[in-house]
Amino acid sequence: MSAKPELLCQKLQDVLGADLATLELACGEVTIEVEPQRYLAVAGLLRDHPELRFEQLIDLCGVDYSGHAGARTDKRRFAAVSHLTSVTHNWRVRLRTHAQDDAFPVVDSLTEVWPSANWYEREAFDLFGILFSGHPDLRRILTD
Repeated sequence: MSAKPELLCQKLQDVLGADLATLELACGEVTIEVEPQRYLAVAGLLRDHPELRFEQLIDLCGVDYSGHAGARTDKRRFAAVSHLTSVTHNWRVRLRTHAQDDAFPVVDSLTEVWPSANWYEREAFDLFGILFSGHPDLRRILTD
């Protein structure tokens, strides 16, 4: 197995430090989780820090963990999960944050960091009811 994922984990730990709620390496894939109040700031660091340079958001989705088999009971129900690519370093990372309130799930929009988040966030809003604070046009895609 390549040392590349381990190197990425070390870089993420060095750059993000206390902002990381969790950092997991499983099956060669790196997943980081951050608290919702640090989500937007961490996204900016992931994009702009020269050691990371995650220039591209390739996917963002909403996840409802309420019926997830093996879901940890200490986690909140709704999450926004993004998949990012660093073209510069040929790395991939999964970024996750959970909404604080299960009854009214809100997380910051990533559209100011990656404009491509726009329609992904609209889809997560439409399908899961996750509100993205600061989104420029958060309206339903699927209409009556």
